Amino acid sequence: MLQINYIRENRDAVIERLAVKNFKEVNLVDDLIQLDESRRKIQNESDSIAAEANAAAKQIGDLMRQGKKDEAEAVKSKSSGYKEQVKQLVEQLANVEKELHDKLVQLPNLPHSSVPVGHTADDNEVVLAHGEVPTLAADAQPHWELLTKYDIVDLELGVKVTGAGFPVYKGKGARLQRALINFFLDQAAEAGYSEVQVPIFVNEASAFATGQLPDKEGQMYHVTGDDFYLIPTAEVPVTNLYRDVIVKEDEFPIKHSAYTPCFRREAGSYGAHVRGLNRLHQFDKVETVQIVHPDQSYAVIEEMSLYIQGLLQKLELPYRVLRLCGGDMSFTSALTYDMEVFSAAQQRWLEVSSVSNFETYQSNRLKVRFKNEEGKMQLAHTLNGSALALPRIVASILENNQTEKGIRVPAVLVPYTGFEWID
Repeated sequence: MLQINYIRENRDAVIERLAVKNFKEVNLVDDLIQLDESRRKIQNESDSIAAEANAAAKQIGDLMRQGKKDEAEAVKSKSSGYKEQVKQLVEQLANVEKELHDKLVQLPNLPHSSVPVGHTADDNEVVLAHGEVPTLAADAQPHWELLTKYDIVDLELGVKVTGAGFPVYKGKGARLQRALINFFLDQAAEAGYSEVQVPIFVNEASAFATGQLPDKEGQMYHVTGDDFYLIPTAEVPVTNLYRDVIVKEDEFPIKHSAYTPCFRREAGSYGAHVRGLNRLHQFDKVETVQIVHPDQSYAVIEEMSLYIQGLLQKLELPYRVLRLCGGDMSFTSALTYDMEVFSAAQQRWLEVSSVSNFETYQSNRLKVRFKNEEGKMQLAHTLNGSALALPRIVASILENNQTEKGIRVPAVLVPYTGFEWID
């Protein structure tokens, strides 16, 4: 969440940046400033009365030691109301701080100055495109037909076992999944990411800390008996490894990778664009997370973007990079690049990765801090990037590499799959 001191000192700039995200409840900014003024006023009054009470207690003690009992009793009688006044002010302060917090978490992160103005995905900025879009034969098939043709993924069996959006991978399909996961993890290790294996359930505090709550309740699966949430991305548990941690400045950058299944309810999803592997409720993903010095985060997001592009190049997939406009960004992000691969049989671009800089929005909730050179406590910056999500990568590999002989496996994956063709 945003820091109230920054909001108070930069009111006009905050409102201006919120407008880029098309945030309508700008009255919250002034509400927060007023609540903060009330909070500080109550705190000052409480501190003042507490100081008077302490001074009175010291005076009473001095008088009693001097044998001036009557004078001590007079001071005690005069100061008898201090305790009740402080109690009432503490209660008022708690109420104001709760209201301040509840309103503060309703504000999205402020977009970076480079974020383009826009309302929908159509307004995103194409930063670059790489590779040639393949030309397929006239009888080329979309991946959902190839899944059945080569018996590598069974969507209907997944419906039987669980429901729509929970596919069953079979034979070479399962081996391709495992190959991609291992390839992505090995590449992350070579790039300096330390691999972690994390829980796929998180508690409410973890979901709040990375911004999934209170913004995305409807998108997450909730285990009500234990009040756990199934993770929508490994970003949540990995970043929470550092919740309430004071890191050392010389530890930056902190870099982790993690493979997990991911779970998203995707309520209301339907139509041709969600067929096959295009949109699932359970899918596999390798995630990269960095916690860095604030001065380095915008250099790091460019580095992470180039790293993910390198994966797509090694997989021989044509791709493009988008800078998301204000209206298409997540609640928590300050800047996001999306990577999309071209699905030749569907003739459309498919998002396969997002890399985002959250600046201090997550770390303020997480309390991930470090002492700077002056010894002052400061919030770190957090970033994450999908590297990569598997379903649409698989869809594009299948569609773009289909031939009369079968589906050619990208050369970089052959050592992992143990086969060159799906046939």
